[in-house]
Amino acid sequence: MHPTRTWIGAFLFLLLIASGPAAEAATEAPEGVVSDFQSALLSVMKTADSTTIGQRYERLAPRVDANFAIEAMMHIILGERWRETGKEDRARLVAAFRRMSITTLATLFDGYSGETFAVVNTREGRQKTRIVETHLERPDDSPIDIAYVTLRFKDGWRIIDVIVDKGISELTVRRSEYRRLLKEGGVSALAGALNAKADSLIAEK
Repeated sequence: MHPTRTWIGAFLFLLLIASGPAAEAATEAPEGVVSDFQSALLSVMKTADSTTIGQRYERLAPRVDANFAIEAMMHIILGERWRETGKEDRARLVAAFRRMSITTLATLFDGYSGETFAVVNTREGRQKTRIVETHLERPDDSPIDIAYVTLRFKDGWRIIDVIVDKGISELTVRRSEYRRLLKEGGVSALAGALNAKADSLIAEK
């Protein structure tokens, strides 16, 4: 990843809200946060044949809320535009981004064929992040590399980015598209696009 100046600026803001005495009291390790999320994914996969997208969504939502910093992720994606966005509009964007993200998981992880997750390494990342490297082991195929970028907030470690197969980060992929939509049509356009993406995923199933 090659963060831009704006991306780094967003990180510096996050470090301010992640630091302080309360952060020192956090005991959950980055590996524990990732393992908790992957356990939830595995559980959903094992029962996917007998559950609906809506049911999988409801099961995943609490674990996404507990393990991801959804608002911080949207802040990083928008960069300076975040500061220019009002409180109510920020809430709309975060809610739409959350819905789209959880719907994506509920539709993508829709079956089970003996897969397992394994944490293989944890290393230091940029701007006080820690990167938890994992494998999605597949019985009849090569493993998939999934790396989670984590940052320590006042209430513990949270995931702020995901990198699949050592490629480009999810935040990097979404950043230019989301900023373009916001520039062209404002908050309504971006929130509408995120909700439309969730709706299309549900319709495909």
